[in-house]
Amino acid sequence: MSESTPTPVGADWETLARGAAGDFGGEEGGSAQILRELLVFGLDGAAYAVSVERVREIVRMRELTTIPRAPGWLLGVVALRGEVVEVVDLRRRLGLGASTPDRSNRIIVLHGDADRVTGLLVDSVSEVYRIADEEVLPAQGLDVTSVSEVCPRGEEFVSILDVERVLGVSDG
Repeated sequence: MSESTPTPVGADWETLARGAAGDFGGEEGGSAQILRELLVFGLDGAAYAVSVERVREIVRMRELTTIPRAPGWLLGVVALRGEVVEVVDLRRRLGLGASTPDRSNRIIVLHGDADRVTGLLVDSVSEVYRIADEEVLPAQGLDVTSVSEVCPRGEEFVSILDVERVLGVSDG
């Protein structure tokens, strides 16, 4: 690990940014380590994650407007700063069974293609987790349609979701 030295007050921003990037990337011996940032959330007692780049914001559970004849996993829509956001019950979508949403639930609002915005209803949101890219492993199991990768976090594994598959975008 490199020791950081104080930066003079008049230092330019490029120098500061490069120094911060080097500290963040964990440079050792001249090779930068690539880190992934994942938003970790709880769902039915297990840890799941999505890439931070896909997350627009996290909001508290709010009143939903139901959509007639919508699939059971599409809970409805919410108005969020003038936008209509579809809210997907991630438990149902992953086949984990339904729950009754309450104030402890969160909606993870995701950026989508063509200005489409979707919300994922989850049990809780715990942290932004940073992990070295080489520690992320391909998922090997029965549910390869929604979980694309896994990564260790302490004594447990976090399942990283393939958002396009979960939302049915890549179904054709």
